[in-house]
Amino acid sequence: MAAGTPILRTRGLRKDYGKGEGLVRAVDEVDLDVGAGETVAIMGPSGCGKSTLLHLLGGLDRPSGGEVLLNDRRIDNLGEKALARIRRTDVSYVFQSFHLMEELTAVENVELPALLAGRSPRAARRRAEQLLDQLGLAGRSRFLPSALSGGQRQRVAVARALSNEPLVVLADEPTGNLDSAATLDVLRLFEELHGYGQTLIIVTHDARIAATADRMFSMRDGAFVDETRLTGGTTGMLGALAGLED
Repeated sequence: MAAGTPILRTRGLRKDYGKGEGLVRAVDEVDLDVGAGETVAIMGPSGCGKSTLLHLLGGLDRPSGGEVLLNDRRIDNLGEKALARIRRTDVSYVFQSFHLMEELTAVENVELPALLAGRSPRAARRRAEQLLDQLGLAGRSRFLPSALSGGQRQRVAVARALSNEPLVVLADEPTGNLDSAATLDVLRLFEELHGYGQTLIIVTHDARIAATADRMFSMRDGAFVDETRLTGGTTGMLGALAGLED
């Protein structure tokens, strides 16, 4: 990738549902540039198009118009097989509801994407155990999701998203179902990922999560209405933590 080229770009990105008088424009001509190692937060009220935008960025949904470029390659017009490969290797998701496989242990959940991508069982398990150890879950790696707290399950979900060393991690309301203590765990985790240089795009309604980002976009009616450059990193993290610990 050429110096200065964003790792993820959109131009005129649009998503429509329905037609005629019933047409709803969920995403309306969005332009976005995200640099490698940058953390971007997208905030806005429910129904403003945040999650739809995230699905378009990662190839989970098809746009009605515009372009999505990942690592300077257009992906919005790829076939399903090519998109599936990108989702296995280049883009990972962290969902609000975790989406863990309930019948698999924590370490089995984390290693699954690597196995599906063709890594050897030994390499996949080594990577999964390393990630769980880094996230403070080495002692819980053989537990099923039902035996883990909300914060622990979200950390497993993040470890799973990182198992293939993706270019971009997309997080959709990652603390929406968590209490304050678990939210604190996730805030610290995002700060660590930021320090490692992981590119993150976080859809959130929580200003404390947004405070960890480098930039924040406010979204209304499918469009960006404001962009704010934040302190981000450690300084932004300290402010967010203070809000939780008061």
